[in-house]
Amino acid sequence: LIIKSGFKSDIFLESALIDMYSKCGCIENARQVFDKMPERNVVSWTSIIAGYVQHGHSEEALKLFEQMQWECVKPNQITFISVLSACSYAGLVDKGQYFFDSMNREHNITPTGQHYAYIVELLCRQGCLKEADNFVKIMPFQPTAVVFTALLHTYCVHAQVEESKHAAECILELEPQNAAAVVCLLNMNASVNRWDDKINSRKIIEDRGIRLIPGHSYIGVNN
Repeated sequence: LIIKSGFKSDIFLESALIDMYSKCGCIENARQVFDKMPERNVVSWTSIIAGYVQHGHSEEALKLFEQMQWECVKPNQITFISVLSACSYAGLVDKGQYFFDSMNREHNITPTGQHYAYIVELLCRQGCLKEADNFVKIMPFQPTAVVFTALLHTYCVHAQVEESKHAAECILELEPQNAAAVVCLLNMNASVNRWDDKINSRKIIEDRGIRLIPGHSYIGVNN
């Protein structure tokens, strides 16, 4: 309606439209708004990059990030969250580490815990357990539950029992009611026939009063 009415171009309004269309599943409409913008700022670029990442189009997101730099628009911390997320989904370890290092080196941006978490997730997704462990050790602050969750899932996939147990304990220290951590550990113990440990995991759930929420899904009918 705003576009059809010929509303005067406004960079903040158009950036908000890009974000709205992306979150509503209309990435083509978001791109249309972006391409027609006479002027773009870091918010506009970050919104369209984030939109493509949300829709699983990591390559296009990274192409836009390169174009953003060609047009001399300086990225910010939020831009790099989307960029590192794109690298994580696409399994681009070298590129992800390059962009992470470039934050401080080229853009004078200090990485936050969320940026570190995406690198850990990227390494874990590619099975780079040793590299992920080493990266966590050099973090300049306490790793978050998100970081330990990425480690836990990878340890469970590779049936590394003691490491999985340690990661789950770290998660529960930070988030005592985190059911996903205990369930992941429980399933891993069952898969390697460690029945005593599985019983202990169930006991943790009971002792802490952790509520397990059943999984569910939905479908659209005549939509």
